[in-house]
Amino acid sequence: MALTTAAMDRKMDEHFAFEAADNVEGVLATLAPDVEHDIVGWPGGPVRGREGTRPFYETLFADLSGGGTTTLRRLYGPGFMVDESLWRGLAPGRPFGLEGHNRPLEFRLLHVVEFADNGDIARENVWLDLAAIIRQLPQP
Repeated sequence: MALTTAAMDRKMDEHFAFEAADNVEGVLATLAPDVEHDIVGWPGGPVRGREGTRPFYETLFADLSGGGTTTLRRLYGPGFMVDESLWRGLAPGRPFGLEGHNRPLEFRLLHVVEFADNGDIARENVWLDLAAIIRQLPQP
């Protein structure tokens, strides 16, 4: 049985809520056990499995905080969605290798997400607006 767009929305909204709360265990629970997790440009490259994904979220939550994701647009197909979102928050750490100095930050994200039959996220491919991040976090 194909997932409905409402079911895909619920899973992504749950995933984003756990991210906003810096809840690593919650985020991982939204992923399929054998998830393919690919943050384009991330030094470690694509990883597989929940435990392979854990280090990314632990680093992300140390580098960015107090933020949330606002969905701008979603497109759907059989078992997948494309989500364009805006992230807003603070950069207390070193997001993407840049000194944050706890400055405010906002940038667009594009998620390409495939779902398992049970509704878990089977593949998460994320593209982010690195140019906007660099512009807001100029380095000395």
